[in-house]
Amino acid sequence: MKYPNNIKPNFKHNISYDNRGMNLEHDINITNQYYIDNNIAFIYKKPTPIQITKVEYSKKGAIIKEAYFKEPSTTDYNGLYKGLYIDFEAKETDSKTSFPLSNIHNHQIIHLKNIYEHNGIAFLIVRFNKLNKTFLLKSSDLLAFLNNNERKSIPLEYFEKKAYLIEEKYIPRIDYLKIIDEIGGIK
Repeated sequence: MKYPNNIKPNFKHNISYDNRGMNLEHDINITNQYYIDNNIAFIYKKPTPIQITKVEYSKKGAIIKEAYFKEPSTTDYNGLYKGLYIDFEAKETDSKTSFPLSNIHNHQIIHLKNIYEHNGIAFLIVRFNKLNKTFLLKSSDLLAFLNNNERKSIPLEYFEKKAYLIEEKYIPRIDYLKIIDEIGGIK
């Protein structure tokens, strides 16, 4: 077989799964780009609002030397799906037994609650890295847990009982909209 530039591919490399599932945000961004490219939904990562206080200029351009967060951001992602507003937070944990509530900020919980109360689609995506499991937890189930428990973490069993396991695949990588469709929206 003739290869371009006479460079033969090396098919004998070892495949490593060491970092598989270690970057939920990357997987969601790839998924969202698939949704956009295929006119399925328009969901975007929200930028964190910053205030730039010091910039240095060089021949290569401006370099930010000092900045601070202007205000706490709300959640990671928002957009439109089938004419409905969608908003969610994505979190990862290395725990095998629970999701620490310290991983999600109070202002993010309030934001998800507000979206839910105004009939938007609001949820939390949590990946248990060491278990290679990713769940979609409806905001109503997140709020129910918070209102009925004094724990500092949500046990894995709660996710297995109340949340939806997101099947990871090649394209789209984290097809969370499939779950939204299967359960008829989020409420």
